[in-house]
Amino acid sequence: MKQLMVTFSPSDTDRRSIEEALRHLAEVRFLVDASPEDRMAALKRAEILLTWHLSRELKSEEIRALAGLQFMELLSAGADHLPFDLIPDQVRIASNVGGYAEPMAEHVMAFLLALAKDLQGGHRKLASGVFDQTTANRRIAGMTAGILGYGGIGRASARLMKAFGMRVEAVNRSGRGDEYADWIGSPDHLDALLPRVDVLLITLPLTAETRGLIGARELKLMKPDAILINVARGDIIVERDLYEHLRSHPQFLAGIDAWWTEPFRNGAFSTNYPFFDLDNLMGTPHNSGIVPGTMEEALRMAVDNVRRFLSGESVRGMVNRREYLSLPLKGE
Repeated sequence: MKQLMVTFSPSDTDRRSIEEALRHLAEVRFLVDASPEDRMAALKRAEILLTWHLSRELKSEEIRALAGLQFMELLSAGADHLPFDLIPDQVRIASNVGGYAEPMAEHVMAFLLALAKDLQGGHRKLASGVFDQTTANRRIAGMTAGILGYGGIGRASARLMKAFGMRVEAVNRSGRGDEYADWIGSPDHLDALLPRVDVLLITLPLTAETRGLIGARELKLMKPDAILINVARGDIIVERDLYEHLRSHPQFLAGIDAWWTEPFRNGAFSTNYPFFDLDNLMGTPHNSGIVPGTMEEALRMAVDNVRRFLSGESVRGMVNRREYLSLPLKGE
């Protein structure tokens, strides 16, 4: 049987679920069980890796030593944090696509409703003693949503948007949609999409190609009172350009869950511009997928993807490392 190494420290319940799901397919080992002197040897024997944050769990020399590794499954939906230059070339990598889609779609709708209904503004007025019953809020039924990245999160969001009576248009590389998308296009259609949407939802993975995809030019193409929601990665939007656009277009609204400098990758949270002085921005701490039970479900999906690999079935979320290494970075 294949040798599988789990590099993070699972709970006892998670440990048992991993072992039970793969007991007839792989010999499961947990790196936390290895003594310091046996650690490197155990990693060299690994043929499959189940990992959460590879650079925190393994040292650089340990990653380079994964000479026998064939397949790496991520618990995370994104792969942009991986040190691709250290991972041996033969390793196939899969991200946990769709692992957090359902709670994230709910978060998208929370942003959308709170921004369209100006819940923050209404609360502030009441707190100051102003009972404003005359200023109208916005109805989302009849709005057109544009979704950039029509994968698990995009599809889950589209299903909820349709229930609210919205039109859904989407852009992805395949140009393939589902019953929730009224229109589907490729990235070449982005400029045509932006002027006609009331809501722009970003659920794309961060790659060299999508970094800086939304900048000043793209923001100017959008309606002056459009709503922008980003639950993907901060660097897909040019930080300065978004701040300046929000500052100069007070009717333009933004809900940001994914930031440019976050603890997961950078060790701390910070912004380069005073976003929180703006009344037309609502932020959350990249917790759109964090609800009770979500990590257990994400682990179940990741382990099932390992099972697919071991059984010779189609694997979800295969990562093309060239998208992270060889393409010129945009927005720099």
